[in-house]
Amino acid sequence: MKSPIVSSSVVVCLSVAIAAVFLLTLASPTPAYAAVGAEVKGTVDDGVAYIEKNFGVKTHYSLENVFTGGYGEHALIAYAHMKVKHDPDSSVVAQGVRSALTIAAQLGGRDNEGHESKLVYAASVSVLLLAEVDRVKYRKQLQVFEQYFRRVQYRNGAYGYPGMQQGDISQTQYAMLALWTLDRAGFRVDYPGVQRTVSWLLRVQDTGGGWPYTAKDPGGPKRISQGGVTPSMAVAGGSALLIAADILRAWGEQESQFNPNIKGLPKGVKLFVEGMDNIAVKRPKVDSEAILAAIRDCDAYLSKNSPNPAEKNSSWPYYQLYTLERYESFKEIALKKKPAHSPPWFKAGVGYLKEQKKGLGWGARSYTTAPVTSSFALLFLIRSTQQAIEQTQQGMLAGGFGLPDDTTSIRVDGTQIKGEPVAEAVTDLLDMLEGEDPNALEGKSLPEDMKLATEPKARKAQIDRLIRLVRGSSSWQARRVAARLLGQSDEMRVVPALIFALDDPDTVVRTYARDGLRFISRKFEGFGMEIQPGEKQDYGELRRAQRLWREWYLTMDPGYIFVSN
Repeated sequence: MKSPIVSSSVVVCLSVAIAAVFLLTLASPTPAYAAVGAEVKGTVDDGVAYIEKNFGVKTHYSLENVFTGGYGEHALIAYAHMKVKHDPDSSVVAQGVRSALTIAAQLGGRDNEGHESKLVYAASVSVLLLAEVDRVKYRKQLQVFEQYFRRVQYRNGAYGYPGMQQGDISQTQYAMLALWTLDRAGFRVDYPGVQRTVSWLLRVQDTGGGWPYTAKDPGGPKRISQGGVTPSMAVAGGSALLIAADILRAWGEQESQFNPNIKGLPKGVKLFVEGMDNIAVKRPKVDSEAILAAIRDCDAYLSKNSPNPAEKNSSWPYYQLYTLERYESFKEIALKKKPAHSPPWFKAGVGYLKEQKKGLGWGARSYTTAPVTSSFALLFLIRSTQQAIEQTQQGMLAGGFGLPDDTTSIRVDGTQIKGEPVAEAVTDLLDMLEGEDPNALEGKSLPEDMKLATEPKARKAQIDRLIRLVRGSSSWQARRVAARLLGQSDEMRVVPALIFALDDPDTVVRTYARDGLRFISRKFEGFGMEIQPGEKQDYGELRRAQRLWREWYLTMDPGYIFVSN
């Protein structure tokens, strides 16, 4: 039987449009100060300033070769700076990228460091950094890292030191985080290998609910008592388990968001999306209930053994807090909870970090230099894992290009969708845009003289609806209309929505948002952010513009909290 055939024009249109949506939204910056108040923001600013002054200090681990860990320190510091400042051209990030590329270039060498090897850690943070800076530019190197993690995984599913077979919970956690990042960037990772990791983590959980640093594998489902269980390793093991489960989509599929919904398209045809090699890959099944039971046991352990280093002394307090943030963030996904931006555990961690802060940053501790310690602290304070999750979810869910049923007829002339006129009243237009058909404007043009209502109550209702559209509509037509009208509203309260729209997948939406911000603020030069139609956006410049617009808006409304962007 012959395979179904789809016309090349359909494949090309779908590939370009959907790949553009995913790659642009996935590369979109998330807020450095997600859900933190001005007091925490000041602490973060101090930490960044400290890193910028000290990122070049001597590493704790040697730079003699890539296996000893020094290059990984550079990558971690750069990742923390990148998550806060979103500036790929900074000296801090440039040093980290050079080190990450050095690691990638030497991964084929023989690792003779044994128990002193730090390569799993270094490779993992290198993946985080390169994917954050530019996952397209560094795709070749990221592929090299993916192959490395296939190669070094133990047969039982764990990761650890070369030449040994007793798995290391901490290294396994970082490997899972790297593979999760690669998977969300569209790489095909070793999904059966991830399944083996899930099984191993379930087997080696201690009878009390925590995990040890190095684990004895009982070989079966009955748990045994493990030595060396600590709160730090408990959240590390729980994190690794939750991350691995999320890679395997244990909590539900998301690929359906890429379904083009083309009438008559045979189900057997797999959509090709450039750069997204794993969309149609079938992932092995895991027992989600067993995983949730393990997490409940871990929570029970943590209720008696606090992961807050202020309550129970820890040898690795900053690493522990960063891991705790990761554990809690992925647990929200597993339990289908609405993200909590300032829960008790976070407030407690903030309190501890403020008490421990020395000058602008945090001091050297437990085999970590002060810049590395400060990087862990920053990643906790900005809720970096929650940012990463929101970022990838936006890439999966943040809306497409509203492809029509007949993809061969896509036609845009400048900023106009040519065709018959549509409703000139904004309220009527909103009714159309919010209706069941997200592409109601397909083939039609928009009047240039649309105006918001002048009556205050009606105007407020229109603006509220437009803000919802620019933030959440799956239709690019709707987002264009919303961005244009909001930008013309001359109302300060729409500024956060326009800052959000600066990283919209659609070039025209970004342009309306940028120009609207300049008009409302009367800062007609704005903060840069050149936009060339049809060309890839400079996301370093975009991140900088968003950060500066947020800072400007906070001078107008100091109490405002940017929850997501």
